[in-house]
Amino acid sequence: MSTPPAAQRRPRRDAVENRADILAAATDLISRDPHASVDAIARSAGLTRRALYGHFDDRDALVHAVIAVGAQRFNAIADTIDDPDPRVALARLASLLWREASHVQVAASIALDEAHVHETADALAPVRRRVAEIVRAGQDDGSLRTDVAAPTLARLVEETARAVITRMDASSSEARSLAVRAVLSIAGLSWTESATLLGEHPDLVEEV
Repeated sequence: MSTPPAAQRRPRRDAVENRADILAAATDLISRDPHASVDAIARSAGLTRRALYGHFDDRDALVHAVIAVGAQRFNAIADTIDDPDPRVALARLASLLWREASHVQVAASIALDEAHVHETADALAPVRRRVAEIVRAGQDDGSLRTDVAAPTLARLVEETARAVITRMDASSSEARSLAVRAVLSIAGLSWTESATLLGEHPDLVEEV
């Protein structure tokens, strides 16, 4: 009896798990060292170098996959941000990105590698567009600072979020709140205005 075509195409469970383990290991190691070796990644995943190459042709292919996975998560988050108040929208985006700290860290590390900087920028284009839209809306209604051009402010917000998330201990109970406040500060809110906003929207910094 022949094997049904659908079954032939379906990856074995252990193969799917191995690939997921490799991507998780690569995300973890590259977030700390953008030049982490294939051997180190394979060992961290509990696999041999040969097993890793069974899923990815070379290190570049693995890095491409890591970038793609992170970008999918970031862009999916950006798509959920629909708060009418630009201040809340920025705060929510920063808060949700905090949950993806490991992917933010790996994106930051990979972006330092000139071989992948353009790929990383292209993959994150949707989330960057969303930040720019939020900033423009905030400048138009006066809720965000207007002394800086919208494209520049959007980039400052992006860099602030990335810098804070990649440099703080994600296990800290205050870390998410500090990350959100940093983004709001660069966007033009005073610390008292940020405190008031977060008091009105406690869900933005609640631990999940």
